Amino acid sequence: MNQNRKTPPGCDEVLIAIRRVIQSIELHSKHLVKQFGLTGPQLIILREISQTDEITASDISKAISLSQATVTGVLDRLEKRGYVVRKQSKQDRRRALVELTASGKHILETAPPLMQESFIEQFVELQTWEQHMILSSLHRLVAMMDAKQIVAAPLLTTGVIDTPLEKPKIP
Repeated sequence: MNQNRKTPPGCDEVLIAIRRVIQSIELHSKHLVKQFGLTGPQLIILREISQTDEITASDISKAISLSQATVTGVLDRLEKRGYVVRKQSKQDRRRALVELTASGKHILETAPPLMQESFIEQFVELQTWEQHMILSSLHRLVAMMDAKQIVAAPLLTTGVIDTPLEKPKIP
């Protein structure tokens, strides 16, 4: 690319907007880890477990669009921290069910809403044409950034999804 060529009008604004989105996601993710010792995906998994009496790692994986290997790794970390337990199903001993512990329920009560929850609430309020315009523009950006081959779940987080839990700062 020619370094002397002028940037087309609007290009800088688009790049700034993309950077703001990335920074916002990073700040939210860092806040979750710093204050609660959880990543967004870990919190999503805890919330998914809390919505049912009986759930397997496979069920969680399907519900939140993450691979079963990733979900299993996250569950291992959550179990080590005492947020979940795995138990054999009484109806089918081959099935391992995941349940929240009292600590897991407590962290869910104190954790803030996830960034994508606010986004979804605002997105559904938009007119259909505006939703399509945003989606179309983002698909074009993905293509322009040569990111079509990247597999991604519908989670607003940065970095590796299966991050070890850190100790939260207790206020």
